[in-house]
Amino acid sequence: MIMMTTTAITTPTTITIITTTTIMVTAAGADGGAALPLLIWLSPTFPVGAFAYSHGLEWAVEAGDIVDASSLKDWLVDLLAFGTPRSDAILFAAAFRAVDAGDWPQLMEINALAVALTASAERRLETTAQGAAFVAAARAAWDCEPLRRLEAAPEGSVAYPAAVAAAASAHALPLDMSLKAFILAQVANLVSAALRLGPIGQTDGQKILAALQPRIEDLAREAQTAGLAGLGGCAFRSDIAAMRHETQYSRLFRS
Repeated sequence: MIMMTTTAITTPTTITIITTTTIMVTAAGADGGAALPLLIWLSPTFPVGAFAYSHGLEWAVEAGDIVDASSLKDWLVDLLAFGTPRSDAILFAAAFRAVDAGDWPQLMEINALAVALTASAERRLETTAQGAAFVAAARAAWDCEPLRRLEAAPEGSVAYPAAVAAAASAHALPLDMSLKAFILAQVANLVSAALRLGPIGQTDGQKILAALQPRIEDLAREAQTAGLAGLGGCAFRSDIAAMRHETQYSRLFRS
């Protein structure tokens, strides 16, 4: 907030008007600045290689499961309700709270569980390659104890949601905001993959993201209360797509 005050100083021969400006940083402004690391970490320019993964979407397009904006939206709706994004959101919330409590054994157990829940070789690659890349890049500029702990995971297997959650919690970012941003980044990356594969155009992509906003918010709320007991899914077609992609003859993506 900017406040301006005016003072008049009178002498026998002149009148001097002095205007002063006071800048007050509100709490909302401070929070906005504090959130900048999160925006950087989840930006397409952050070097985790997210652009290289389609989460099986490439096979779904070739198989005819996704042919237009409507079928892509339906696919993403199912993923948010029953697929990996839902599990990742729950794991994100659990890892965030483990770091907040300083419970390093719990953090490592959640990370191991996240890796174990991957349904195929390429899904495992998708989360661990991005997780390891995130830890390396974030440590270079935003180093913190949780990231150092994760870097020591067996065989370097760091799950992407655990890595981002650990950094967000360590830097005192709000869980709700961090979780929504993480889910949105996942969905936006899949929309970007669909754009490159051809079934939708840029305007359709933005319409889909806007339409999915309430579902992203719903998932963020659910993930914060579900607990690890709420893990599970039934997006079988998506899992099959990820498996089939491993032997797809011609492809643009690593998953």
